Amino acid sequence: MEFRHLRYFLVLAEELHFGRAARRLSISQPPLSLNIQQLEASIGARLFTRNSKQVTLTAAGLAFVPAARALLDQAAQAARHARDVGQGMAGSLAIGFAGTMLYSGLPDILEHFQAQHPLLRLMLKELSSSEQLVELAHDRLDIGFVHTTRVPPELSQILVSSQALVGCLPAGHRLAQQDTLSLKALQGEPFAVVSRAVSPDYHERILGICTDAGFHPEIRYELRHWLSVVSLVSQGMGVALVPAALSRSAMAGTVFVPLDRATTPYDTHCLWKTARDNPALASFVNAVRDASTQPSG
Repeated sequence: MEFRHLRYFLVLAEELHFGRAARRLSISQPPLSLNIQQLEASIGARLFTRNSKQVTLTAAGLAFVPAARALLDQAAQAARHARDVGQGMAGSLAIGFAGTMLYSGLPDILEHFQAQHPLLRLMLKELSSSEQLVELAHDRLDIGFVHTTRVPPELSQILVSSQALVGCLPAGHRLAQQDTLSLKALQGEPFAVVSRAVSPDYHERILGICTDAGFHPEIRYELRHWLSVVSLVSQGMGVALVPAALSRSAMAGTVFVPLDRATTPYDTHCLWKTARDNPALASFVNAVRDASTQPSG
């Protein structure tokens, strides 16, 4: 049984006349008769009774009409879905991100992209940079947003954002009202940081910045998520150096103060496997590239 047989059958079932059905199908009557015979042979039942005066559907033919329509509809739907996936309009994308991306443009990118690709299913996973690299390597992520320069050669990347580190202090801290913050003034303060296991790049950055300022930070709290760091500071338990985007979290009890000295910027890169053949991924990469070249408001 072929889809051609189903189309011929349904047209003949509607017309109940070989001549009219053949004209609708733009074929002659002999090929139409042959295809109906082939269909009946494959099913093992007569679908039409025909004589010199009329063509009628048998009981088997009547029963087969809705099934034939359903099969053709399913085939058309499958073809549309395959075409949409092939054009990057449908399917799914698994996107990894580090927590600061919630305040560094990711929601805007997702909203804009989803509006243009409503049939695509976007699945987000909050993971550390090192975890994302593992997931990308095993094809469990299509794309990731990371804070690391340790990028394997098989991955392509786009610089999405570059931001300063700022002081994160409890609202009642003695330095909270200053316009700028001297790092040296934080000597002896209990620091909250994202743990080395989660973000080795950030951890080493904090140690290096404080060492350059003339002291070794007293790291009292090592946490897994940026918002956990900010939340701990909001409880008055310590201080932190965090990416400036986290000031948009608006968490009560915290104050974010610019540093009085320039530090190495905290960069976010978008990563994906260069060899990955996925039209939806290519469309998303283009959306990220467009967003990364727009001036920040």
